[in-house]
Amino acid sequence: MQDLQGFYAALAVLASALGCGLLMGIERERRKGSGPHRALAGVRSFTLVSLAGAVAALSGSVVLLGVGATFVAALGVVAYVRDRSEDPGVATEIALLMAYLIGVLCASNRLLGAALAVTVTGILALRGPLHEFSNHWLQPGEVRSGLVLAALALLVFPLVPNQPLLQDLLNPQVVLRLVIVLLLIQSLAHVARRLMQARQAVALSALASGFVSSTATIASLGMEVRAGKSSARAQASGAVLSCVATMLHVLVVAATVQPQWLPRLALPALAGGLVAGAWGLWLLRGAGEQTAPSAALAADAPMFKLRDVVLITLLLTGIQVGVRWLDRTQGDAGMLAGALLAGLADVHAATAAVLMHALPGQPAAMGVEHALMAALLVHAVSKSGVAWVSGGGAYAATVAPGVLAHTVAFIGVLALL
Repeated sequence: MQDLQGFYAALAVLASALGCGLLMGIERERRKGSGPHRALAGVRSFTLVSLAGAVAALSGSVVLLGVGATFVAALGVVAYVRDRSEDPGVATEIALLMAYLIGVLCASNRLLGAALAVTVTGILALRGPLHEFSNHWLQPGEVRSGLVLAALALLVFPLVPNQPLLQDLLNPQVVLRLVIVLLLIQSLAHVARRLMQARQAVALSALASGFVSSTATIASLGMEVRAGKSSARAQASGAVLSCVATMLHVLVVAATVQPQWLPRLALPALAGGLVAGAWGLWLLRGAGEQTAPSAALAADAPMFKLRDVVLITLLLTGIQVGVRWLDRTQGDAGMLAGALLAGLADVHAATAAVLMHALPGQPAAMGVEHALMAALLVHAVSKSGVAWVSGGGAYAATVAPGVLAHTVAFIGVLALL
C-alpha cells in the first residue's frame, strides 16, 4: 500500500513538472523562429528539462541535482556563444534554467512551482510591452522617484523601530508609513495624469486614495496646484470626492468599535457621502481639461516632492501626539477634548474615541452624538486649512464649501434623527 501511495505521489510531481514545462515551452516555441538562427529551446526542450528537474528531486541525490543544474547552465552558455542573431538575449537561457528549478520545486511544493511557471511565462510573453514601458513610456524623473519610494518601502521601513517612543506617544514606523502613503498618493496621481485625461485622472485617483487618507489626498492635490500642474477647480473636485471615503470610514469605525452605533450613523453617513460625491462631480464637470500637458509630461518631472510630504507628515504626527498626551493626562475629559483635537488630523481616531464613551440609548449617548458632530466639524475645518496650506487661497476657497457641505449634511441628518 505504501509503495502504491509513493507511486501516485511521484506521478503527481511528474505531472506538475510536465505541465509547467509545457506551459513555458509553448510560449518559447512560438518565438523560437526557424532556420539556422532559431532560438535555443522550444516546447520539447523545456518540457524535458522540467521533467529532468523533477526526476532529480525525486531521486534524492544532491549530486544528481547539481549535475542537472550544471548541464542546463552549460547548455545555455553554449547556445548564447553560438547565437548569431542581430539581437542576442539571455531570456530563453535563463528561462530554461528556471524550468529545471521549477521541476525540482514541484517535488516539494507543486502549487508554488505552478505559480512560478505562470509568472515566468507571463514575463516571457510580455516582452514587447515591458520593453516599450521601460524604454519609451517611463520617464527619467519617474525612475528616480520610483527608486526613492522603493528604498523607503522595502529597505528603510522594515528597519525602523515598530514600538512607541517618548513615553508611548510616538511610533517611528507609523510616521514613516504615513510618509509612504503620501508618496504613493502623489505617484498614483502622477501616473493617472499620464494615462488618462486630466478630469478622469483627478476623479479616479482621488476616490482611490481617499480610502487611504482623505486629508493626505487633499494635501497632495494642493501640492499639484501650488506647483502649477493643474487648476484649483480641477484638483478641488478630487479633494471633495475623496471625502466620500470619510463617511465610509465613520461607518467602518463604528462597526469595529461599537456596532450598536451603526444603524444610527448609516443614514447620516449616506447623506454626507452623497453630498460629497455630487459636489465633487459638479466641480469636475466645470473644471475642463485644464491640466498643463508640458508640466505633467516633462521627462524630468518627479512623481512626488519629498520635502512637502515630510512637512505634511510632521504636521499630522504632531497633532496625533497631542491627542494621546491629552488622553493620558486628563482622563475622560481629556479623551473627549483629544477626540476634537484628533479631528484636526484623523477622523478614525476622533470617531473611535467618542463612540467608545457610551452606547445608543444610554444617558451619555446624546453627549456622544454632540461630540461626534463637533469632531467631524473640526475635521472639516482642518481639511480646509490643509487645503490652504498645501494649495493656496484659490484652492482652499474651492475645496472648503464642498467639505463643509457634506459635513453639515451628516450633522443635520444625525440631529434630525
